[in-house]
Amino acid sequence: MANFAKPENALKRAEELINVGQKQDALQSLHDLITSKRYRAWQKPLEKIMFKYVELCVDLRKGRFAKDGLIQYRIICQQVNVSSLEEVIKHFMHLSTEKAEQARTQAQALEEALNVDDLEADKRPEDLMLSYVSGEKGRDRSDREVVTPWFKFLWETYRTVLEILRNNSKLEALYAMTAHRAFQFCKQYKRTTEFRRLCEIIRNHLANLNKYRDQRDRPDLAAPESLQLYLDTRFEQLKIATELELWQEAFRSVEDIHGLMCMVKKTPKPSLMVVYYAKLTEIFWISASHLNHAYAWFKLFSLQKSFNRNLSQKDLQLIASSVVLAALSVSPYDQTHAASHAEIENEKERNWRMANLIGFNLDLKIDRGDVLSRSALLSELVAKGVLSCATQEVKDLFHLLEHEFLPLDLAVKIQPLLTRISKLGGRLASASSVPEVQLSQYVPALEKLGALRLLQQVSRVYQSMKIDHLSRMIPFSDFSVVEKIYVDAVKHNFIAMKVDHMKGVMMFGNMGLESDGLKDHLTNFAESLNKTRAMVYPPPERASRLGEILPSLAETVEREHRRLLARKSIIERRKEEQERQLLEMEREEESRRLMQQKITEEAEAKRLATESELRKKQRLLKEIEEKELEEAQQLLQDVSKKKKGKKPLLDGEKVTKQTLLDMAVHEQIKEREEREKKLTKLSKTMDHLERAKREESAPLIEAAYQQRLLEESVLHEREQQLEIELSQQRHEGDLKEKNRLVRMLGTKTIFQERVVHRRQAEFERRRAEREEQISRMIQARKLEREAMRKKIFYVRSEEERLKKQQEEEEARKLEEAERRRREEAERKAKLDEIAEKQRQRERELDEKAERQKRELLARPGIEPRPIEPVVPAPAAPIAVAAPAPGKYVPRHLRQSIPAAAEPRGVRPDDRPTLSNDRWRSDRSDERRPPAFGAGSKSTWSSSRPR
Repeated sequence: MANFAKPENALKRAEELINVGQKQDALQSLHDLITSKRYRAWQKPLEKIMFKYVELCVDLRKGRFAKDGLIQYRIICQQVNVSSLEEVIKHFMHLSTEKAEQARTQAQALEEALNVDDLEADKRPEDLMLSYVSGEKGRDRSDREVVTPWFKFLWETYRTVLEILRNNSKLEALYAMTAHRAFQFCKQYKRTTEFRRLCEIIRNHLANLNKYRDQRDRPDLAAPESLQLYLDTRFEQLKIATELELWQEAFRSVEDIHGLMCMVKKTPKPSLMVVYYAKLTEIFWISASHLNHAYAWFKLFSLQKSFNRNLSQKDLQLIASSVVLAALSVSPYDQTHAASHAEIENEKERNWRMANLIGFNLDLKIDRGDVLSRSALLSELVAKGVLSCATQEVKDLFHLLEHEFLPLDLAVKIQPLLTRISKLGGRLASASSVPEVQLSQYVPALEKLGALRLLQQVSRVYQSMKIDHLSRMIPFSDFSVVEKIYVDAVKHNFIAMKVDHMKGVMMFGNMGLESDGLKDHLTNFAESLNKTRAMVYPPPERASRLGEILPSLAETVEREHRRLLARKSIIERRKEEQERQLLEMEREEESRRLMQQKITEEAEAKRLATESELRKKQRLLKEIEEKELEEAQQLLQDVSKKKKGKKPLLDGEKVTKQTLLDMAVHEQIKEREEREKKLTKLSKTMDHLERAKREESAPLIEAAYQQRLLEESVLHEREQQLEIELSQQRHEGDLKEKNRLVRMLGTKTIFQERVVHRRQAEFERRRAEREEQISRMIQARKLEREAMRKKIFYVRSEEERLKKQQEEEEARKLEEAERRRREEAERKAKLDEIAEKQRQRERELDEKAERQKRELLARPGIEPRPIEPVVPAPAAPIAVAAPAPGKYVPRHLRQSIPAAAEPRGVRPDDRPTLSNDRWRSDRSDERRPPAFGAGSKSTWSSSRPR
């Protein structure tokens, strides 16, 4: 590997090798330069080298070299200049696409040239054999050798670019663009196998994104821009899958969209949801899942009606008709009848998944009440007004199939409706996501439903019917089709009927079929054979030990049962303990992992923030310097232009930034001084000019003023004379009007007096009424205040009485408690005194007994005899009756037992203690509680009153 001092030298060397036809060596030299650790810092020449590198990779179809080089270049410029990597990748894809198009134009037969099932598969054995056996290659094989390698390389280019750009927040826009171009490649050339692999690649990238959450530069799906890019990619994938008729892949794309939105807990825009449900309708119709198809249409109708403001009435009517017909096309009976438990559970799980996809529920906890059904859908269509938006033919058909009871005329009435419905449909101008609606696709399902409804209604009215008559009643279907329909309905217990082809009759009702009596015939036959064998060959009687076992059988069973229960409880306890330990360990491990992850994220965030701040400062400083340098150069250029081609002062010398700034500032100051001089000169000129103008205009202004005074005096005299004439005319008119109204003055005076008198009387009457009302209100308020004062006085008196009574009760209780406390203290002191005397007496007796024992042991030849236990005598005689057997007696009262209960011939003072008892080890046994009815040493615990 050659070592170059500068990257430009490697580029020159590669161009020299290309010129002499050694492209492979040029590619290898550039590859060594790119993968070298010496050039890990990005610089501008590396971008030119990468352009040349990808051109050589495309010319030589070296996909592996291109991938290695792009990965190394991504490492170099990811943190510095991501746009450079984008340009290189775009150039790489452009070259690959251009080469593939050139090869495609060279091929004469595109369909034969691209007829390959798998672009990644090697040549087939028969092709190799044909190429060797045949002396002259055919035209198809030559086209295949020209076109297919370039399309292979283009597909490998898309895979390489997607692998390089995956899960990078800085390159997610380019990743989305590449995915869209790869989808268009698969669509244009009908590459179904490559499309499946492409979908799986994108799916794995998203799974790895969720798996490795601590990855550097990881895209944040919570960000609106990133989420929109991922959603656009998935929706484009869904569209291409439906156009290529890859329905399984389309359904997986729907699940990908739903899973992506469940991760971020957000619902897409209504425009995307319309595409989502439009594609779901196609998928469910192809998969013959009519119920889910109908629900998808219903969701699509709701979205279009709510959010599409441009939706016309005709388009709304077509969509509503599609919803109603799709709901009617659903089978009216349950398909899981007589299925196994496992099949029923699988069907339930499938229905719950479909309910989540159709309802777009972002909560993965499925509710059992959300399972879809035909009856619920029809009820919802009627309640939500969807049926009212449909065409009249659809409404009539719905009414006939769901509400009418016409056993003989049902098929005849629905046939013309189906004929008219099959002609409805067309393109929707105001709903771009649903380009075309054809209602004729629902006609076969509706004919089946009509036949089922007719058979159901006939079975309620008739017991039997001829097959020919029934065939004439259903004109739109042959009897073979009807036979398949009613066989499926009987299988799922929707209709009870059977057919006698020999008599040509159909019989209705719950009649037992032949299979009902024979379904258990093998079991019955086996049981009969077992009974017969037992009768022919009876088993030999053995000596039974049942009589010996029966007495202890119940006890054994009970013992085993208790043992098993104990073992079960032990096992469950151990399991719970183990689960608790495992849960605790997992919790601790999770907390440690979260703590470590948090620390790592904080450190990474700090590092990235520091680096970003440093880069930002450097960039700002660089931009400021460049801007200042440009401004200084611009100023110098302006100065040179103003000097009309004169040479600058420092021409030919090295001009620094500070020199340029100084020169620019000097030129600005000089220019400002010149401008001020010009302004001073101009102001003086303007001053002289204005003074001359005013001197010339002064006599002209005086003459104009005198002329204006004359004109205004004449005008004033004319207006004064006119006003006098008008005043005289108005006075004369007013005098005439006065003379006309004087004759009505007496009548006016009489009327005025009458009105004033009436109003005065009304005023006096209302004033009297008001004074009377005020007096009544004052009296009522006085009575009310008196009652309120009495009530308040009573309430306060009662409260004081209750409070005084409560205080007396509390004082009495406190006095009683104090008295009890004093009595208890006195009694306890007496008991303590008695107990202390008893303990003193016991200690004296113990010392005396110990002394006697030592004396007896000290005498030679005298064997100690056993000493009976004796209760010591009381300190003071107390007259207490002998206790009854089994009754508890306090220790301080046990000394009062009569002497008759003591052994004869033994005095209380001379009785030895139990010090020689071998069971008595120390004096701690003295505090052991005694048995009932027996005398023993007293303790303080036994002196407490019962």
